[in-house]
Amino acid sequence: MATAQNYTKLIDRFLQTIAAEKAVSKHTLVAYHNDLSVVAVGLANLPSDTAAGGMQTASADDLRNQLHLWHKQGLSARTIARRLSALRRFMGWMIADNYRTDNPSQFLDSPKVPQTLPKSLSEDEVKALIEASAHLPETEALRMRAGLELLYAAGLRISELLALRVQDIASDRQVLVVKGKGGRERLVPLTAVSIKVALLWLENRDLDGPVMHSDQLLADKKTKLTRQRFSSLLKQMAAYAGLRAERVSPHVLRHCFATHMLNNGADLRSLQTLLGHADISTTQIYTTTRSDRLQQLVTGAHPLAAEQKSK
Repeated sequence: MATAQNYTKLIDRFLQTIAAEKAVSKHTLVAYHNDLSVVAVGLANLPSDTAAGGMQTASADDLRNQLHLWHKQGLSARTIARRLSALRRFMGWMIADNYRTDNPSQFLDSPKVPQTLPKSLSEDEVKALIEASAHLPETEALRMRAGLELLYAAGLRISELLALRVQDIASDRQVLVVKGKGGRERLVPLTAVSIKVALLWLENRDLDGPVMHSDQLLADKKTKLTRQRFSSLLKQMAAYAGLRAERVSPHVLRHCFATHMLNNGADLRSLQTLLGHADISTTQIYTTTRSDRLQQLVTGAHPLAAEQKSK
């Protein structure tokens, strides 16, 4: 039977490979590790001879038994689809590195994942959330305001925000070079207010001398800002702003950026570039949140619509 040590070594080698070749984030690596470990443990509990050898020998039937068990456990379609995606990528790597000669995961059907509309806040609610930073302790208030201004101004992912360095912000530089998913870089313009608040944060933080332990833009005198700490403070700000905690997260601010930009006339291609989406279909989901805007576009731009208005 495959030992835990054996499958852990294989998974670690796979993660090292994609970390080096694809520049994936630490968050993505942890997700892959967790999902693949679940598959490996599940195979170890199956009675078949092929499953006994772990993922190096598992058959399509073994994987189907895993899939059936996940459905039986009531896992969501999204969770199952994510696990299958990780498994397929892992199997592809095993073939490339000569651990297997076949890919049994290619015969598995992914469940249909229901399309969920992105959660968003109104423009007034975003303003109230940013203003709520004033209610935080003095040491956190300006830092969180700077973080929120940058998130909302540039549509950043939380990982992209926390990766910003002190040298990325300057009064004479109105764009950021952001490294997003898959190591892809993009240029993101900043608003004047986001630059002003970020520089004000640095000025106040470094009154007694610059921080030496980290070059992270949002690090304080003692530690770097983590996504957990950011999210915790954001929930506190939501309460002060009169918003339910479950409506607010760093990624919701990214959705707000996209939705509000689209509402105010941004075109999809430009928005795709600003968000760093590899595929425009990912950006198109924001159009479903504003069917009235799509109607206005047709009414204002279609030649026959213009004829109807003149009659």
